[in-house]
Amino acid sequence: MESKELYNVSVDESSADGEQNNDTKELTFWQKFDKFIQLDSASEGRRSNHDLDPVPPEERTWKTRHYALFWISDHLSVSGFRSAASLMQVGMSWRLSLACIAISNILQGIFIVINGMVGADYHIPFSIHSRSCFGYYLSYLFICMRMVVGIFWYAIQVYTGAECVRSMIYAIWPSFHNVANHIPASQNITTQFMVAYVIYFVSCLPFHYVGVQRLKWLFLVKSITTPICAFAILGWIVNEVKKTGIPLTAAGSTLTGSTLGWTFVGGVNSNTGSGTTLMVNAPDYSRYARKRTDTYISAFAIPFTAVIITVIGVFVARGSEILYGEILWDPLLVIDKWTSHGGRAAAFFCAFSFYLSQLGLNIAANSLASANDMNCLFPRYINIRRGQFISAIIGSWALTPWNILSSASGFLNFMGGYSIWLCPIFAILVTDYFFVHKQKINVPELYNFHGPYQYYKGYNWRAFIAFTVAWVPLLPGFIPVVSGFTSAHAGIANLYRLGFWFGLFVASLIYYILSRIWPDKATYFEVGIQMEDLPIHNAAMETDVVDSVDLNESYEKK
Repeated sequence: MESKELYNVSVDESSADGEQNNDTKELTFWQKFDKFIQLDSASEGRRSNHDLDPVPPEERTWKTRHYALFWISDHLSVSGFRSAASLMQVGMSWRLSLACIAISNILQGIFIVINGMVGADYHIPFSIHSRSCFGYYLSYLFICMRMVVGIFWYAIQVYTGAECVRSMIYAIWPSFHNVANHIPASQNITTQFMVAYVIYFVSCLPFHYVGVQRLKWLFLVKSITTPICAFAILGWIVNEVKKTGIPLTAAGSTLTGSTLGWTFVGGVNSNTGSGTTLMVNAPDYSRYARKRTDTYISAFAIPFTAVIITVIGVFVARGSEILYGEILWDPLLVIDKWTSHGGRAAAFFCAFSFYLSQLGLNIAANSLASANDMNCLFPRYINIRRGQFISAIIGSWALTPWNILSSASGFLNFMGGYSIWLCPIFAILVTDYFFVHKQKINVPELYNFHGPYQYYKGYNWRAFIAFTVAWVPLLPGFIPVVSGFTSAHAGIANLYRLGFWFGLFVASLIYYILSRIWPDKATYFEVGIQMEDLPIHNAAMETDVVDSVDLNESYEKK
């Protein structure tokens, strides 16, 4: 096929078959093993493989409805309950919690669409796009940072999936409540939960092998069953609270004055910042779009679905406080209290639906993103499938998510903390694409070590300065908030609460100014150049990259 030749051009291997067989016999065990684990689609000349190359035309199949369903599946999950409910636990009213989440997700939707445009235009993942503004080698630093955050979120979702498994076991065997604990309390996990955690981890692995493109049925099922379960839990809460005679909407904020104001600001900052992973890696999903406009639905689907699940979560949390004397910011803790025969059947159905929801969410939003980054770091050995397995192992067992989610305040601190690094990355990506390079990227040169995007020895110092200035002032506020060992000055703490916006505007402004004063003219092109603009290479060519000047000249002639 023509497209296969176009997207899988590689460096010529001129060795004769006989010579290759002789070389193979002389290889050591480790050399043979190295050759065995290398990917067939890997291209040494471009340090790429099929999953890292631009998506060919025949694979650009995502339409508007696919992006809408993707975000419905993403938000209508157990995690959607947690954000607003955890805000209530730190003292905000349900109205303010709802407003906080609504504002945060409106902003998330806009930012995700904006950064996703480069993927829809050029069909490249974040890891490749980042080279256009950071430089070939500096981009690896930011790819690693985004990869680590993606694995963190994978870990959190595995914890939630384990809760689903535990609830299913409770519903089938109530005696599981009485399983003796042999793990110290300081570890923030019990024996029974560890059993559920292992079951969930093992059950996820086959789905990583299948691949996200073959799991459309899963996303469709969870988009139907999860809303049913969410509204069923809400209906039960409303009915039970009605029997008590206590108004469900009576609770207000326990905070007042400036404390309430800064808590609200911090909530918007942390919940907007929680979406920086998806903002940064938006091209990983938009690259499959037929055209840019197919991705615009995300700006509406994200806040719409987030508000729906937040409303449900807010009232379930408030109702649990009335019924049980404490805010249960996890809906699975609510259904665990359904102990009658009929209640246990309903609990199992809800827990199983949430299980499917977490499974699809973790694959689509976390393991796939981190796998794309690993793919870029080790293109000879890791593709998306292998990267997902690696993310699963590291995220599930090295990061101990049960410690991250041990309290509502810890969860919020975690969400807000990492955005001080990811937000400047997002800001620089968007500023470079829209305002510096005017949406004109030479895609073939992004795969060229020695091309124009090398900047200075592979590093764009303008981007590095902008990134550094945007996060260093926030570090004094980050350390005490996350560690809890020391307290920060009020001014420093308030600046940290505005960390997302500080990083966004400072990084954008500084990068734009430096790029205007000291532009790297080699990275500017008259037109954007797609990978399919490459002439089809014959087998004797020694390089995969066509000279960008020749491509520009061919465009001008057209």
